[in-house]
Formats: sequence, structure tokens, C-alpha cells
Amino acid sequence: MASTKTEESKEGIKVVKEEVENQKEAIAEAARLHGIDEEQIILFRQFTEASPEWHHKISKTILRKVDFHLLPMLILMYMLNFLDRNNLSQARLGTLEEDLNMTGTDFNLATSILFVGYILMQLPSNLLLTRVRPSIYLGVAMTIWGTISAAQAATRTFTSMVVCRFFLGFAEAPFFPGAILLMSSWYTRSELALRIAWFYCGHSFANAFGGLLGAGVLAGLSGTHGISGWRWLFIIEGSLTVFSAICAAFILPNYPATTKWLTPEERAYAQWRLVKDAGEADEANASSLKEGLSLAFRDPRLYLFTLLQHASLLSQTFQYFFPSILQTLGYGNIETLLLTAPVWAATFCASLVVTYTSGHYGDRSIHIICLILISVVGNIIVVSTLNTGVRFFGLFLLPMGALLSYQIILAWIANSFPRPLVKRSVVISFANMVGNSANIYGTYMYPAVDAPRYLAGGSATAGVGLLIVLLVIIARLVLQRQNKKLAIREAFEAEGRATEPGDRDESAPVGFRYML
Repeated sequence: MASTKTEESKEGIKVVKEEVENQKEAIAEAARLHGIDEEQIILFRQFTEASPEWHHKISKTILRKVDFHLLPMLILMYMLNFLDRNNLSQARLGTLEEDLNMTGTDFNLATSILFVGYILMQLPSNLLLTRVRPSIYLGVAMTIWGTISAAQAATRTFTSMVVCRFFLGFAEAPFFPGAILLMSSWYTRSELALRIAWFYCGHSFANAFGGLLGAGVLAGLSGTHGISGWRWLFIIEGSLTVFSAICAAFILPNYPATTKWLTPEERAYAQWRLVKDAGEADEANASSLKEGLSLAFRDPRLYLFTLLQHASLLSQTFQYFFPSILQTLGYGNIETLLLTAPVWAATFCASLVVTYTSGHYGDRSIHIICLILISVVGNIIVVSTLNTGVRFFGLFLLPMGALLSYQIILAWIANSFPRPLVKRSVVISFANMVGNSANIYGTYMYPAVDAPRYLAGGSATAGVGLLIVLLVIIARLVLQRQNKKLAIREAFEAEGRATEPGDRDESAPVGFRYML
């Protein structure tokens, strides 16, 4: 009996050793195929053999460094990005419309025109990002949009405001998809959702801080030196953006292989983590632009996820009118801006919880469905009653559902197209480009004449929420089917049998599975 147990134990050790050897060779081969030099491949083999304790220690060290250098700057940049984009809604509560002789749907046009410029620059910008240092590229883009944002204070006519807004969108286009791309080049799939949540904190901070700043500027600086309060708002926020852009160019890291504040071993390990997680490290020149475009547009999942992102962004258009909707509760301009702060603070706290659970349990679809249904309920409440307390509760649910589900959708898209870098760049920028077209027509869903219920906009947004649920279910089924194909492929290859050409996903290494 003891002899049998000893033989079983030896056999088990043998199997484990064989699995380690296979994994070691698979990772080394994936690295070799994508331009990683032999010296690093030797390190990759050593990493594969290292103890779990060593992996835990070095991963913790690298993540601490990356989080410190990358996330605070990206959060600040996103906060200022959204402040400069959305400050028109706060300026509206001042004398903006009166000073520029805006009537009817002029405000809607000034809001939507930004996304025309934003969409036009989206795809070429992200392709260029794979060939230029992200720190310099994003820093320069931020300087330009901050300058344009401040220049809005000098507009004297509605036409000049529309022109400024168009070019503001054009200059802002590189940032959001570029930031998502940069984060997905540092973090594994299980780490990305929580980091996107922290990044998206900039959005919640912008809405909360923007309301407080807007209230302070409109109340305290209106008429100072003969300048209207809304003009001061543009000047202050634009100046903050330009100053932060200069800092970003020196603080933001680039890609793992070229970052100087990591040791050579840490740089190699940062790449090894990505190879182990998705089969390829992020090498900017591993694939040509033409190849990246071809890989992306031949993948049918691109169009499904693009439609999902489009619907998700359409469900969020209420935020560009949030102060106006909140004002229907009967409060004054300053009180209304102050009341926006707790809504966005609560959204921020909730985002940390749901994105942690999404990453911890490796789930995307169930989280998105539950969250978007919260937004649907919020919309129904807001359009169905004029009771102040109940409507205010409904307004809490709107961003808590729509924005948090969008955070997880962003992580899901990046996770579903892991490598190569150029393909992921095309996917993220194309989905963001088409997705943001929702803001061109979605901004007309809340015309001022529909106050106080905004019945048409709220009902349509609730309907879009249900469409998102349907799209998420379809996406889950598609990825489930893909995972089954990957399992069958691996079983066939383990037995030495060839698979059907159509069943092979060349971008997926052995052991890879799509997150559901």
C-alpha cells in the first residue's frame, strides 16, 4: 500500500513538472514570436520556475510602482478632461445663454458639436499613440484642449462658441481611448477592471468638484473685473488643465519595456505577466498598422461590443443636463450645483465596490445587467413623479447604474481583445468613436420644453437600458461559444490532432479564456 502511494506521488510530481515545462516553453515561444529578445526569454523561463511567494512579492512591488506613477495622473487628467467638456452645463446656470443670445435648441447644439470633432480624431489618434510616447502625446493633447477650453471665455457670439466646442472635441479625442489603451498595456485582465474604476473616479470627481467649483465661481466671481461668472469658469478650468498637462508629460509612464523607474528585472517581469495572461507582451512595433486594422475589422465581436458601448453612452446623456434636471426640484442655481456633489460622491463609492467584485469574481456580464437595471428604475422614478424626495432618490440611481456599468463594459472590451497592441488600439478607438456618436443626437433627448418630467428623454433612456441588457446577454453567449471552441482546440492539439482552420483563434494562447 505504501509503495502504491509513493508511486502515485511520484507520478503526480512528474505531471506537475511536465505542466511547468510546457507552460515555460509556451510562454517563451509566445515571447519569441513577438520580438522579445533572448535575454528576456531566459528571464521568462526563470520566472515560470519561481515560487509563488516570489511572484507575489515582485507583483506587489511592480503594481505599487505602476499604481503610484500611472493612476493619480490619469485620474487628474480625466477629471479635467470631463470638467472642460461638461462645464457648459454649469455655465448655463449663469448668464451664458443671455450673453451669447442662445435660444431654443442652441444649447443642445453647442453640447453635441463637441462630439463631432471628438469622433473625427478618434481612430487616427489611437493609431498614432502606438507609435509615439504616450506621456508626450497625451500631455500635448491636454495642453491644446486646455488652451481651447480657456479660450471659450473670449467668445462673444453663439457661432464662435460652437467653433470652440468643435475643436475642443477634436483636441480631447486622444485622451480617453489612449488612457484605456495605456492601462491595458500595464495591467492583467483581472487587475484592469478595478484600475478602470479608479481611473473613472476622475469622472465622478469632475461632476462633484465641478458643481462645487461652478457654485463658487458663479456666486463669488460674477462681474469681477467686468467679466461674467461663466467666463471665469472657463478661464480657471482651462488654466488648471494646461498646468496639469505640463506635469503629465514628465510623470506618465510609457510601456513596460521602456520605463526607467523599474529595474531591468521588473521590466522583464512586467512583460512576462502580460505574456502569461494573454499570450503576448505589448510591443508597439510587434504588428504593423495595416495588420492591426485588418485583425480588428475582420473580428465580428468588434461590431457587437461597439454597439454595446454606443448604447451605454446613449444611456448616460442625461449627465450633460444633470444640473438642469436637478433644478426642476425647485432649488436655486447655487443650491442646484451644490446638490450635484453628493450624487457623484455616492456614485464614486459604489464604483469601488462593484468593480472590485467584478474583478474578484472574474465577472462582467452579470454586473453590467444588474447595474443598468438600476439606471432603468431611476429613469422610471424621475419621469413618473414630481415628489421632491422621491425624484432626488431617482437621480441618485441614474449615474449609479449607467456610469458604473459603463466602467465594466470598458474593461470587458479591453479584456476581450487582449493582444496585439495595435489591434486592441483599433478596437478601443473604433468602439469609442462610434460609441460617442450617441452624444451627437442623445443631447437632444432632454429639451428644455420637456421640463420638469423630461418624459421623452427619461423613457427613451430606460428603453436603451433594456437594449443594453439584451446586447450583454448576446455578448456573453458569443464569448461562451468562443471559450468552448478554445477548449476543444486545446483537447485536439493535446492529442496531436489538427483542428479545423475556422475553429482556431490565433490570438488566444493555450489556457486563455474570455471573461464572461
